[in-house]
Amino acid sequence: MTTATLAPPTSTPTAAPFPLAAVAKDLRSELIEVVKGEASIKGVALPPTLAAIGSTSFQIDSLVVVSILCIVEPILGVELPDSVVRTGGYGSVDQALAHLLPKIEAYWKKHTGGK
Repeated sequence: MTTATLAPPTSTPTAAPFPLAAVAKDLRSELIEVVKGEASIKGVALPPTLAAIGSTSFQIDSLVVVSILCIVEPILGVELPDSVVRTGGYGSVDQALAHLLPKIEAYWKKHTGGK
């Protein structure tokens, strides 16, 4: 009787890394558009560059942020809960990103087994 053995896999499957750059890019872009729209309605002048707009003090409502989370869900492959957004909102685009990105990454890792 002949017995066969299976060779060990040549590589073990690894979880994909968190797509930080893509998530940050899309969230920043969408948040800046929100700020531009609100500033236009309120008659507030914004700086000329996107980087300067990102650091400009401008209140961003938490409900607005919740509504734009869907922009990154296709990248992540998971639906994000409202709880990743801080109640009360944010004082700038940069502040929002500094809070959101770690929360989104932690949620993504927990639900996808990513690293």
